[in-house]
Amino acid sequence: MKNNYSSFLIVLFTATILLWMHYFQMPFESKVESPLSKFSEKRAAKHIKTISTEPHYVGSENHEQVAIYLQRELQKLGLETSLQEGYTLTDWGNLVKSKNILARIKGKNSGKALLLLSHYDSAPHTASHGAADNATGVATILEGVRAFLHNKTPHKNDIIILFSDAEELGLNGAELFVTKSPWAKEVGMVLNFEARGTAGPSYMLMEVNNGNAAMVKSFADANVRYPVSNSLMYSIYKMLPNDTDLTVFRETGKIPGLNFAFIDDHFNYHTQQDDYSHLDMKSVAHQGSYLMPLMTYFSNADLNLESVDDQNYFNTPIYFFHYPFNWNYILLIAATILFLGLLLLGMGKRILNIHEMAQGFLRLLGAAVTATLIAFLGWKILLSIYPQYNDIQHGFTYNGHAYITAFILLSVGIAFIFYAKIKTETAIVNYTVAPIVIWLLINTAIAIYLPGAGFLIIPIFFTLFMMAIFIITQRSNPFVNAIFSIPALLIYVPFIFMLPIGLGLKILTASALLTILVFTILLPLYGRFTGKIFWALAFVISSIVFFIYTNVNSGYETGKARPNSLLYLYDADTDKALWATYDKTVDPWTKTFLTDKPSDAPAISQYSLFSKYNSKFTYTSEALVRAIPEPTITFTRDTIIGKQRYLKIKIEPNRAVNRYDIFADSDMIIHNFSANGAKLIHQKGSKLQRNGRKILSYYVVDSEPLEMQFSISSTDVLDLELFESSFDLMTNPLFNMERRSSSMMPMPFVLTDAIVVIKEIRPTLKVSVPISVQKNFTARQLSDTIPDLEADIIPN
Repeated sequence: MKNNYSSFLIVLFTATILLWMHYFQMPFESKVESPLSKFSEKRAAKHIKTISTEPHYVGSENHEQVAIYLQRELQKLGLETSLQEGYTLTDWGNLVKSKNILARIKGKNSGKALLLLSHYDSAPHTASHGAADNATGVATILEGVRAFLHNKTPHKNDIIILFSDAEELGLNGAELFVTKSPWAKEVGMVLNFEARGTAGPSYMLMEVNNGNAAMVKSFADANVRYPVSNSLMYSIYKMLPNDTDLTVFRETGKIPGLNFAFIDDHFNYHTQQDDYSHLDMKSVAHQGSYLMPLMTYFSNADLNLESVDDQNYFNTPIYFFHYPFNWNYILLIAATILFLGLLLLGMGKRILNIHEMAQGFLRLLGAAVTATLIAFLGWKILLSIYPQYNDIQHGFTYNGHAYITAFILLSVGIAFIFYAKIKTETAIVNYTVAPIVIWLLINTAIAIYLPGAGFLIIPIFFTLFMMAIFIITQRSNPFVNAIFSIPALLIYVPFIFMLPIGLGLKILTASALLTILVFTILLPLYGRFTGKIFWALAFVISSIVFFIYTNVNSGYETGKARPNSLLYLYDADTDKALWATYDKTVDPWTKTFLTDKPSDAPAISQYSLFSKYNSKFTYTSEALVRAIPEPTITFTRDTIIGKQRYLKIKIEPNRAVNRYDIFADSDMIIHNFSANGAKLIHQKGSKLQRNGRKILSYYVVDSEPLEMQFSISSTDVLDLELFESSFDLMTNPLFNMERRSSSMMPMPFVLTDAIVVIKEIRPTLKVSVPISVQKNFTARQLSDTIPDLEADIIPN
């Protein structure tokens, strides 16, 4: 190879492709307000600002104000609104009274309706303003419908608008609509707008019960300008503990749909930093770029989107590609045959030889093991150096993007080191055999177990083309190789960045491994570099620069606050109180309450309060007992009939409370359970399905009491415990709380900043009823005859 500037040109070319792919995957924010006929993120921003002025979780005063605002804005558009209210107890074990807001735009036909969906409640506990999650979704629909109506867009199908409630608590509003609203039976297709961060492109995630072919074709025909999606993303999404309202429509209502959500800046998700100042309006513009063409298309399309066939799909900046699953094996076989043909031809021409191909496998293995091991151990070491990272439950730190870049650059440097001794183009072709074999094996597994990732075979063909050119002509053209590298850059590289953004920095090992696999599949391009040690040093030094940057920016500040948690737990039965936290590292603020040497929390760790990440209490410290009013617990029924004990328990708050958590002995079998008239959705049989001790979490609206009705075995000991929580620790006049500094914030996903009263639930009175009385009544008659006794009916 001649010493020239081709290496610099290839790096420049690669950087240009990656920047083009990054900056043109979503629309730019408009500097001026768009015409009334167009979607305007600036007009949408006015809604976002209003909705997210204050936290508006279910049960808060601001939640009701947001509901009123949304009704008024729909009415301004000339739409008649209606409310749907009711209790639901979802599979999450969460009970709440939801208030859904509905409107309808009539179409010319009477077929299936298109549903525009977004929830309007914000996350509880953490002072989240809900600007991204989910004022953006609501604002996108309001602005999109305004432009649609302004243009008098002709449409055949009805368009239903649903602003659902209590999504953050357990998808309760969606469950209420799907199971109770007569409109639900008319819905044929859903467009759901969500957010799991405050920035970045909006990803389309498809939810279907059967094949996706009809949905994929419809999405492609709608001609969305900036689609960002692929069939592997939803395969990964289904494996994660994430659900949206659309999941309810798919699972309960058998209604397909499309999710749209941006996920970058994940560290702001469900925190007090989910406010307007942290929101990237380009993400809102991207949401609008989906809504307008899809609303126009699906409001006129046949919404019978059932299909038995599946398709692979993926986006590029220039086109949305899709093709049937059954092509996976065809493409895999074709690539394998082409590879084997080139292998035989290359060996016949004595270009390929077993020794150098074996060297290629060793180099690939060495690079892959080294890069992944460094990424794995490196992140472990960083967590020990910066233990505060462990309290960021999202798993993505404020300097997370720099960490991703640092480890990717380091992996590229490692790759150059392992391939530094390549001297000839013949050696390059020999070493390329190993990554092709590995990628073919990966795609074989994909074809069998994960067909949604079948499109990953496509870049392999272009590497085979590079290999074929050299084997046939004994020459390679760097310009042609650069062009043939584009599919790998467009298809593989986004996953290198997206995986840790979506799944947390613990997945950096996967990014490091994928970096090596991408580098090696493009060896015909990067293997030509002269001075590979120079390039290795350049990438390693660049990596070090980013690591230095992450160290400098590892602290917390206003706008990048440290999450911490604190609860006041009062045990009403023992008249003792504790401070408690979920934090793994106690900071100066929590030390004010927990002291410098807090105790571990084994005594209360058995209680699994509702949390996305199943967080447990870590530390406790004794606290002064405050005069907190206890709830009133009344047994309005306690009746033994045969072998069952029938109970009806009413719990009324005597202070402003937000949540009840009810626990029971995990061995106690509960039958025919209902709470405030609601039974567990998807309940099968009479036995209550639960994990561990938890029975339910009830989120209180309008101070309404909790009424539970159920039965247990007459031989079981009634073992129930109540956690009554109010979210007012920081404002309650009984406490003189030191405020957090501006560089701290309440921890998301856990119950924090709360006053919790713990109390056993015990019957209050026992009487005996002669067995002769029981013999004169059936079980149903006896239950109806003595409905309100606070009694344990025992034959004597």
